[in-house]
Amino acid sequence: MALSTGSKAPDFTLKTKRGADLKDVHLADNFSKKKTVLLFFPLAFTGVCTKEMCEVSAGLSAYEKLDAAVYAISVDSPFAQEAWADKEKITLPLLSDLNKEVSKAYGTLLPDLIGLGSVSARAAFVIDKAGVIRHSEQTPTPLELPNFEKIKAALASC
Repeated sequence: MALSTGSKAPDFTLKTKRGADLKDVHLADNFSKKKTVLLFFPLAFTGVCTKEMCEVSAGLSAYEKLDAAVYAISVDSPFAQEAWADKEKITLPLLSDLNKEVSKAYGTLLPDLIGLGSVSARAAFVIDKAGVIRHSEQTPTPLELPNFEKIKAALASC
């Protein structure tokens, strides 16, 4: 079960890769500076995940206007995520939760997806500048996208 609204967002450090280097992304670096949207997704190179990340990438300016950083998290390696981002022109940072600890901490780890093992569920969290979750949503199935209007409304209100 995904963490609920009003909970303190678990801090994390995850890897992202763009270009030559792996880079650490620390959630706490946003606290007191920016609001944060976390989008958990099951797997790179899949249809629904590609649709979601391409749509969010195309609309990143709307989130920036709401003073928010947007990160997408999956259990894929940062190398697979980079190849997928390059292929699909995905511009938002993709964070690798290869050890599945962050997905567990946020309550979004599915035990098995179509026989492939455990992966992140499709879920969205809005975190305010104080590190408190202001919106929490896990979709009923990985085939459904989060409600992006509710995400933006939560950003506007915190």
